[in-house]
Amino acid sequence: MQAQVVIKPGRERSLRRGHPWLMSGAVEAVRGAPLPGATVDIVDGRGEWFARAAYSPSSQIRCRVWSFSPDEAIDAAFFRRRLLTACEVRQRVGLSASGNTAMRLVNAESDGLPGVIIDRYAEVLVGQFLSVGAEAWKQVLVDAAMDITGCRSFYERSDSGAREREGLPETCGRLGGDEPPALVTITEGTAQYLVDVRTGHKTGFYLDQRENRALVAAACRGLEVLNCFCYTGGFGIAALHGGATMVTQVDVSATALELARRNAELNGFGPERSQVIEADVFHELRRMRDRRAAYDVIVLDPPKFADTRSQLEGACRGYKDINLLAFKLVRPGGSLFTFSCSGAMTPELFYKVVAEAAADAHREGCVVRELSQGADHPRLLRVPETHYLNGLHVTVR
Repeated sequence: MQAQVVIKPGRERSLRRGHPWLMSGAVEAVRGAPLPGATVDIVDGRGEWFARAAYSPSSQIRCRVWSFSPDEAIDAAFFRRRLLTACEVRQRVGLSASGNTAMRLVNAESDGLPGVIIDRYAEVLVGQFLSVGAEAWKQVLVDAAMDITGCRSFYERSDSGAREREGLPETCGRLGGDEPPALVTITEGTAQYLVDVRTGHKTGFYLDQRENRALVAAACRGLEVLNCFCYTGGFGIAALHGGATMVTQVDVSATALELARRNAELNGFGPERSQVIEADVFHELRRMRDRRAAYDVIVLDPPKFADTRSQLEGACRGYKDINLLAFKLVRPGGSLFTFSCSGAMTPELFYKVVAEAAADAHREGCVVRELSQGADHPRLLRVPETHYLNGLHVTVR
């Protein structure tokens, strides 16, 4: 008999609504002796069946649901079906036919594979396995993903702090096929980027901002652009392809800025149109304010300021600070593209923070568009946690 996790009375509502997490506080008992990552049945005290899930004894998320169907076995065929469906979804929304050689193929819970991230960079797959359930089925997932896509290598980037919460060590390295090159070249529309899949942020690049980069490009013709927290220059290169006359890229990382320089050269843009500044963005924005610098378009895409709600107050101060400074630097009639990738930050709260920053800067702003993560990073209607990227395009008077 398969091991069972018994829900406390009255704690089954989220499962009935299709949410794939069972928290530790909702567990009444565990029947059997399941190992970390083992498949268990979730039932109530009367034996009513709810879901089939991966068991994680070290995590606050005690079970992550694989399937809500009692007839669905969790085996290699199950994972292949989920991978095929994820790839088909991306084909249906046109991602495979839009001149892009990089995209997210699997977005964890949103694709029915909790804890599993798989990104494609040309012929290289890069994966993160962030839960014990994902870890248990890792090689099955790797083999199936390589077979379905025909990619030549699969590299693991499970170096996220999420692994520690699952009782797992961080790990990186080749899992299948050839060792990937130090830098992989990808195409996004008319732009090309060099991606460091081995040590770059996340899996190497911010694929979730693809559609927002296109919006920035469309707003920059003939204008001067400031790209803050630029990393390897994604928004800046897009702006140059959109016709920006000059892009200034600011980041604290010398390594990232060197790749930003190389990306500009790869796309045919020299230092007369693309310059980089190695500096703390908060400090640099203040220096720019003090010398009365001004830009037509400013992009703010900072790293995550808050992992949890307990960190949200400090995060709001940080977001308000950089947005206030940006409002002071935008020329009248210019644009601010501002983002938060903190999962704890709601769209409503982010909107409020940006509005307060504009008021304190004595500038009037008009929201042209609310922004979010790209189509290859889908959100589940029943799982609000899958929405993490908030953004606004604001015109400034």
